[in-house]
Amino acid sequence: MRIVDSTKALKALIAELQDAPYLALDTEFLRDQTYWPKLCLLQVAAPGEIAAIIDPLAEGLDLAPFYKLMASEKIVKVLHAGRQDIEIFHSQGGVIPHPLFDTQIAAMVCGFGEAASYETLARKLAHVEIDKSARFTDWSRRPLTTKQLEYALADVTHLCVVYEALAKELKRSGRAPWVAEEMAALQDPALYKLDPADAWKRLKPRTHNKRFLAMLAALAAWREREAQARDIPRNRVIKDEALLEIASHPPASPEGLERIRAVPKGFAASRLGKGLWEALSQSNEAEPPPPIEHDKPRRKREASPAAIDLLKTLLRLRAEAAHVAPRLIANADDIERLAAHEDEGVAALHGWRAEVFGNDAKALRDGKLAIALEKGEAVVVEMKS
Repeated sequence: MRIVDSTKALKALIAELQDAPYLALDTEFLRDQTYWPKLCLLQVAAPGEIAAIIDPLAEGLDLAPFYKLMASEKIVKVLHAGRQDIEIFHSQGGVIPHPLFDTQIAAMVCGFGEAASYETLARKLAHVEIDKSARFTDWSRRPLTTKQLEYALADVTHLCVVYEALAKELKRSGRAPWVAEEMAALQDPALYKLDPADAWKRLKPRTHNKRFLAMLAALAAWREREAQARDIPRNRVIKDEALLEIASHPPASPEGLERIRAVPKGFAASRLGKGLWEALSQSNEAEPPPPIEHDKPRRKREASPAAIDLLKTLLRLRAEAAHVAPRLIANADDIERLAAHEDEGVAALHGWRAEVFGNDAKALRDGKLAIALEKGEAVVVEMKS
């Protein structure tokens, strides 16, 4: 088993990998005690039986050559459910892998259902069973056992087989552009941006009170900056319920913080308490943040429950016919907007989604298609003009 624990050894590995057509990648990380994910292992495999484990915790190891490889346009980077891996590469290496192939998304396009696990794909496509016994390893501890390292390496060696099988099926079906469309969304830097100004949205407030929102936004931004700077979880700075309670019932003085149930004793007199009070004071002059994204806009017309049910049935039928996971085609909000004739911004009406479902959804809504029962099964029927 190849363990890379020095910059010299990493450069030698990169030299072997730089002409590979694709790389299968995975990471092991921890984030329960930190704000930023703590990268503990990097696993990489390529055609030709090249496979290695890179130890980011090895003293003096510089990962710059690895991140440079991630930016190579010549090599497809293969991940499974890779959003968190990409977040690590983006935050620590300043790079988003490109070109990219996520096997979980590709599996949804290839008829493996919603959110197919790596174990499922390894069993069905690579014909191997994944030993899950090392799944809950503390990957930051050293030394790791041979069994733990073998488990980690299996995540990429079998991923090579899974990738090749899915890529072959996508080529056969002509659906490779569908996956490419999804990859473009996954590579959007905005997806991985942790802007303190947006931190208040995580708290999902259910009010439009401008003063409350201005205070909550200021407090959440302060906490996010502190958590980032100190590299500790947000709730280790101060808990969510404390921020919500302070914004709801702002105290008249720093001492008043002590009377808020969710604020720890002695917090007001600490450096953190002084910083929170300063943020709270400044919020009195601040503009409230823009409308909350999760609030649904008022519909110009109410969507008929019957229309929603019919569109959901059509989605299921078209997804089954195309062997694509319904969730990848349209979500509940898309269905409601279609039923309300509010088409702007509905992803299901564009690209491959329109071919599979969106165009038919509009035709059903406009009375050009119908859903009927045939031998006890729901079918789509074209209406005669």
